[in-house]
Amino acid sequence: MVDFLLHSFSTLSHGLIGYIVPFLFVLTIVVFFHELGHFLVARWAGVRVLTFSLGFGPELVGFNDRHGTRWRISAIPLGGYVKFFGDDSEASTPSSDALTKMTDEERSVSFHGKKVGPRAAIVAAGPIANFLLAIVIFATLFTFFGKPNQSARVDTVQENSAAATAGFKSGDVVTAIDGNAIENFTDMQRIVSSSAGVPMTFTVKRANGAVTLHATPELREVTDNFGNKHRMGVLGITRATSPEDAAAVQRVDPATAVWLGVKETWFVVDQTLSYIGKVLVGRASTDQIGGPVRIAQISGQVATLGLAPLIHLAAVLSVSIGLLNLFPVPLLDGGHLLFYAVEALKGTPMSDRSQEFGFRIGLALILMLVVFTFYNDVHQVPWLKSLLG
Repeated sequence: MVDFLLHSFSTLSHGLIGYIVPFLFVLTIVVFFHELGHFLVARWAGVRVLTFSLGFGPELVGFNDRHGTRWRISAIPLGGYVKFFGDDSEASTPSSDALTKMTDEERSVSFHGKKVGPRAAIVAAGPIANFLLAIVIFATLFTFFGKPNQSARVDTVQENSAAATAGFKSGDVVTAIDGNAIENFTDMQRIVSSSAGVPMTFTVKRANGAVTLHATPELREVTDNFGNKHRMGVLGITRATSPEDAAAVQRVDPATAVWLGVKETWFVVDQTLSYIGKVLVGRASTDQIGGPVRIAQISGQVATLGLAPLIHLAAVLSVSIGLLNLFPVPLLDGGHLLFYAVEALKGTPMSDRSQEFGFRIGLALILMLVVFTFYNDVHQVPWLKSLLG
């Protein structure tokens, strides 16, 4: 029994040491800018901000600014919140009793005393800040590190693969997929990997002419360099290894980098929504959905590659959190925006009972998601599976 406990402690310590610092680094950046979006627009709208917290639970350290806002770091570093004057909780649920007892002056600086437009702007500012953060990070990386510039030239074609069936040949250069231009092998790989089972049309440059090929990527389980298993679409081709097609990067100017940052951000949004859609119709597995433990594991693995890849991961996570918060689920920003849309149409706020009922449903859905992602983490994260198994 003692040996088991020692082994479990050693396993857990190894996982924590390797993952916790990169995870907190990435998550803190994303959460801080999300809450900063809420905070800045609230200040602009004249709302009094009581608390700006990174994390939940007991305060570890904090200070008051000259406007009376308490800036704090809390004990549970899995999110954050901004609490406004008049809020009943960290989720910005309204306090009817407090609102009725407010003076006109107090109501004018309370969140729920504002018209629906400013309230919607404050709520939407969080996810928007996440998207802007991602664009800035991607643009910065493109500016200083360039963009991949290896042509989508085929080196070898695996036998009995989707590519072989479609008629791909060594030396082919893919120039477009479904009419969309392909600039490099990385672009092609990313599109194909998320399109398992989807018929696709490839425009290929062969010799001095153009050929149109039709292929459907096969769903395969692929193991990455860290030992993680992913189910993705595969054509069955390898990239060219000739000197002229060696891995290279193209330097870009800042303006182009910003545009590429916008495109990269939209790519993450598009792929995320596409994956969710496939899950809902049964065309994709839910085993790729992970929670905090999986994110921590990936953060630790990516950190071994350097600071730039870790910052890139922060950008991807920022897009994901911004998008998740826009889902129309009560307690999330999207749920609040849904309530405000109903209020704008009715001309009056939804009743306290209706909002409370919605928040209960939202809480139940979020708790179900937490349990589900933890279940997936247990089966996908080796050290956690070993610890609990």
